[in-house]
Amino acid sequence: MGPAPARARGTGLTDAVVAAAQAGDTDALGTVWTLLSPGVQGYLRSQGADDPEGLTSEVFVQVIGKLAGVDGSASGLRTFVFSVAHARLVDERRRRARRQPEAPYDPDLDPRRARSAEALALEGDGQQRVADALRYLNEEQAMVITLRVLGDLSVDQAARVLGKSPGAVKQLQRRGLLALRARVENGEVAL
Repeated sequence: MGPAPARARGTGLTDAVVAAAQAGDTDALGTVWTLLSPGVQGYLRSQGADDPEGLTSEVFVQVIGKLAGVDGSASGLRTFVFSVAHARLVDERRRRARRQPEAPYDPDLDPRRARSAEALALEGDGQQRVADALRYLNEEQAMVITLRVLGDLSVDQAARVLGKSPGAVKQLQRRGLLALRARVENGEVAL
């Protein structure tokens, strides 16, 4: 029995699958999508992306176009994918900041009395509760926690994605988790 294939942390993605995807194997590309897209979409959703599903697809379109130049390891691909996701999120936020402000919703002027289907669909959704809890953190703390927890990235990988030192990522994570813990203990946040 030979050595176990190298795997990206927590995904089942192996170096062999990455090599096959880089060679253009469509089954391997599908495996990469299946294993990494839920974490990417969770990261984008928790960071307030307008269309996390669409943005996830855009991330993978960009990744596939640059797949041949990526470090051939599963860990390298995972880091690259989340780097692209982070860059696309930053781009979306910049576009959003340049848009004209929308008129605020005034419920007194709305004749409808039933809640929207979207509100009903999101009711009780655990991801929504997590996103609500992350709003109590500063932007960097929320990004670190979502990359580390939802993205399942190591400290070093998250540091590369965010362009920070591993020590800075550890401090942001520690402070963010302590802030969340205090909010949970005070009953301000329910997870």
